[in-house]
Amino acid sequence: MALTKEQIAQRIARELKDGYYVNLGIGIPTLVANYIPAGIDVVLQSENGLLGMGPFPFEGEEDPDLINAGKQTITTVPGSAFFDSALSFGMIRAGKVDLTVLGAMEVSESGDIANWKIPGKMVKGMGGAMDLVASARNIIVAMVHSNPKGESKLLPACTLPLTGVKCVKKIVSDLAVLDVTPQGFRLLERAPGVSVEEIKSKTAGKLTVEGDIPEMKF
Repeated sequence: MALTKEQIAQRIARELKDGYYVNLGIGIPTLVANYIPAGIDVVLQSENGLLGMGPFPFEGEEDPDLINAGKQTITTVPGSAFFDSALSFGMIRAGKVDLTVLGAMEVSESGDIANWKIPGKMVKGMGGAMDLVASARNIIVAMVHSNPKGESKLLPACTLPLTGVKCVKKIVSDLAVLDVTPQGFRLLERAPGVSVEEIKSKTAGKLTVEGDIPEMKF
């Protein structure tokens, strides 16, 4: 069966490495903060001006002055630092972020990402996404494999306005874990109970499947 949003975040959290500086985008990526593996020391960065973001607060313990870039209440960890947006984006543009996790509306087989605008719909703006995809050393996308119409969101080429070009390295969807390679998407893992055939049928872009594909473990 398809993964929940929490399971997508839990699987992405396994990609974190000790010492990483990590930016978590709005939506599913913010949940990654709740699943950082024991023994892994990472620093979470929020582009509105925080280093050292912790997990979401428990109900009743929220501080309205502590928010992430998505306006959600958050916690901090010992050693956290606050600063203005100019310094925050200076960190991002200088390549200090090891990994950014973003949501996406579409990803192409060459690693392009579209995640900020649907033509004809009002949006507030791109936010920090363009800076992040241009500057982060590694980009993982957290997404749902198909849109509400059942159409694939993993495409030969994006149809929506692009945020970044050839920048996505890995995708964790509700159906699968995939690498982005010069040959297109490569299937690494599948959600429990989801067949390779289903993933193939819901991936419009070029997909490589080699050997037995293991199920994700939770």
